[in-house]
Amino acid sequence: MKALLSFLAVLPLGSFLVHPAAPAPKYAVADIPAALREGANAVLRANDEVVTVKSAGRLVHTVHRVVTVLSDAGDDFGRHGEYYYDLESLSYLRGAVYDADGRLLHQLRAAEIHDQGVGGNDLMTDVRIRYADLRQPQTPYTVEFDYETVSDNPLFYPHWQPQEAEGLAVQSASLRVTTPTALPLRYQERQLPAGTAVAHTSTNGQETYEWHLANLPAVDEEEAAPPLATLTPTVAMAPGTFEVQGHKGSAASWQNLGLWSYELNAGRDVLPPATLAKVQALVRDAPDARARAQRVYEMLQGTTRYISVQLGLGGWQTFPASSVASNGYGDCKALSNYTVALLKTAGVPACVALVKAGPDEPDIRADFPSTQFNHVIVCVPPAKGDRADTLWLECTSQTNAFGYMGSFTGNRHALLLTPEGGKLVATPRYGTAENRQVRRLDLFLDATGSATATARTLRIGQEQDLYAALLHELGPAEQKKYVTDHLRLSTFTLTKLSLAAAPAGPLPGVVEHLALALPGFAPPSGKRVFINPNLLSRLPALPAQVGERQSDLWLDHASLHADTVRLHLPTGFHPETLPAPIQLSTAYGTYASQYATLPDGTIQYIRRLELKRGHLPKTAYAGYLDFRRKISVADKTQVVLLKTES
Repeated sequence: MKALLSFLAVLPLGSFLVHPAAPAPKYAVADIPAALREGANAVLRANDEVVTVKSAGRLVHTVHRVVTVLSDAGDDFGRHGEYYYDLESLSYLRGAVYDADGRLLHQLRAAEIHDQGVGGNDLMTDVRIRYADLRQPQTPYTVEFDYETVSDNPLFYPHWQPQEAEGLAVQSASLRVTTPTALPLRYQERQLPAGTAVAHTSTNGQETYEWHLANLPAVDEEEAAPPLATLTPTVAMAPGTFEVQGHKGSAASWQNLGLWSYELNAGRDVLPPATLAKVQALVRDAPDARARAQRVYEMLQGTTRYISVQLGLGGWQTFPASSVASNGYGDCKALSNYTVALLKTAGVPACVALVKAGPDEPDIRADFPSTQFNHVIVCVPPAKGDRADTLWLECTSQTNAFGYMGSFTGNRHALLLTPEGGKLVATPRYGTAENRQVRRLDLFLDATGSATATARTLRIGQEQDLYAALLHELGPAEQKKYVTDHLRLSTFTLTKLSLAAAPAGPLPGVVEHLALALPGFAPPSGKRVFINPNLLSRLPALPAQVGERQSDLWLDHASLHADTVRLHLPTGFHPETLPAPIQLSTAYGTYASQYATLPDGTIQYIRRLELKRGHLPKTAYAGYLDFRRKISVADKTQVVLLKTES
C-alpha cells in the first residue's frame, strides 16, 4: 500500500484531476433569424412564464427569460430587478451572460445580487427590490434570468406582454396558467397574431391555459402612436374570486371589485370631536355645497401633507381619518378618506374613487374588470336636482386648484367606491375649450437688426400643468434655467422671467411674463430686412415617415393657442410686403394666420392653432404629416422690411 502511495505521489497532479468540460454554447447570435435582427435593439430569445394559482389567496409565478442585446440602445435589457414585499416574496433570482457565440461568460453569484429598500422621505413601505446587472462593455451579448415570486395578494395576476418595448423582437415566448377548476381564469387577449389561440385543458380538477408566440419583429417607435400596451400581443389576467389576508372578494365585475374595496375601508371615517367642530364652524356661513366643499379642500391643503404608504394590506386599506387628523399626513387613500369624512361633516356627500394616474398613462381596460389602478381621488356628485357638474378633488397636492384633475387624472375612467359597489365613470374631459394658451408679444427692432421682446402668456387647463409645477416646485433661478433651455432661439438672453397664478376662474392658469434681448436678430441685407415675427410659437414639422405606417394615429391632447405679435419698426423702415393670410381646416385641427399694418405703423401678426383630440386609422397619418408641414412652413413666413431712401 505504501508503495502504491509513493508511486502516486510522483505523478503530476493533472494526471488525476478531471477538468469539467466547458458548457456547450447556446444562444449564439447567429441563430437568430435575420428578419428578427433587422431594426431591433434586442431580441427576446425565450420568455417562458408559468403561473400556478394555488388557492384564492396565493399564486406562484416563475419566469425563464433570455434576451440578446444587439446594440447599446438595448442595454437596459442587460439588467433585471424584481420587487417584493410583505405579501409577495421572491424565492430566487438567478442569471448568466453569454458572448456573441453563445459561450458562457459569467454565472451570476449571490454576492452580485443587490437588495435594497425602495423609499424616501415621503414613503413608508415594506417594498424592496432585488436586482442584478449583467451588462457588458461590448454588444452583442445575451443575458439569461430565472426568478420566482410567491404572492399572497392575488388581486394582481401577472400581465403577459413579452414585447414590452419598441425595438424588441421576440423569437419565442410562452405562458402557462394552471388554476383549480373552482377558480377559473379570467383573461382578455389583445393583438394576438392571426392563428394564435389559447390551448385549454382540464385534468384532475385543474384547468390549464397555454399561449405561444414566435418570430415577432421589433416594433418601431412612431410619432403620435397609441401606447405600446395596445399595439403588441397581450394577455391580461385577473381572478374571479380572491382573498387577501382573510378579506374575500370578487373581481368578476366593477361593482364587485368596488364593493370589496369599499368594505375593506368602511368605518375608517370617524373624526375627532375637535375636527368636527372646526369643520362645522368653517362652513357655517357658506352659501352652498360647492362653497362648503371648497373651504374643506383648502383646509385639507393647509393642514396635511402627502406621504406614500405601502405596507402589506396598507396598499389597499387606508389609515383611519382620525390618524390623519392627529398626524397631519397620509397617502392618497388616507387623505381621500379623510376628505370624504370632512365633507360629510360639512353636509357634502362624497366618495373615494380609484384611478390610474399619470400624464402618460393609458386609460384602463374599461371592458375588463380587474385591479388596474394606482391612485385614489375624491368624487363629489351633484346633489339631487342640482344642475352643477360633478366635482373632483385631488387630495395629495397642497397647490392643486380646487376641482381640477389636469393631465394627471383627467380624460380617463375612475371607479367610484359606494355602499352599493363600484361604479365606473369618466373623470373630467379637457378639450380645446379648456386647454388654452393666449400670448401677446411685442418685438422691438432697431436699425442694426438687433431686437428686444416682451411677452405675456396665459396658460389655462392642461396647458398650465407644467408651468404650475415650475411655479410651485422650483425657485426663480431654476425656473429661468428651464425656460432658457427650452426656448427654440439661436442667440438670446432671457432678461426677465416671472410666473404667477392667474386670477381665479373655472380652470387654473399660470401667467408668464418674460423679456428677451436678441442681438443680431434680423441683420439688414442691403436695403431690406427679413424678419419672422413668430418668435415663440413655431410648431416644427414632423420627420418624414420611413416605410409603411404600422400604427393608428392617436392625438391625445387637444389645445388652442392664440398669438398676437406686434412688430415695432425702427425709424426709416416700412413693410415692403406682408405675407398673405393662411387658413387650414382639417380633421386634425385648424390653423389661421394673418398680417396687418396698424395706423401707427406697427405690424400685427395674429396666429390661431387648434389641435383636436382623436384616434384615427393609420391611413390618416399622411394627412396629419402634411398638416404639420404646412403649419411649419407658415410659422416660418417672413415679413420683408424696406429701408426708406434718405
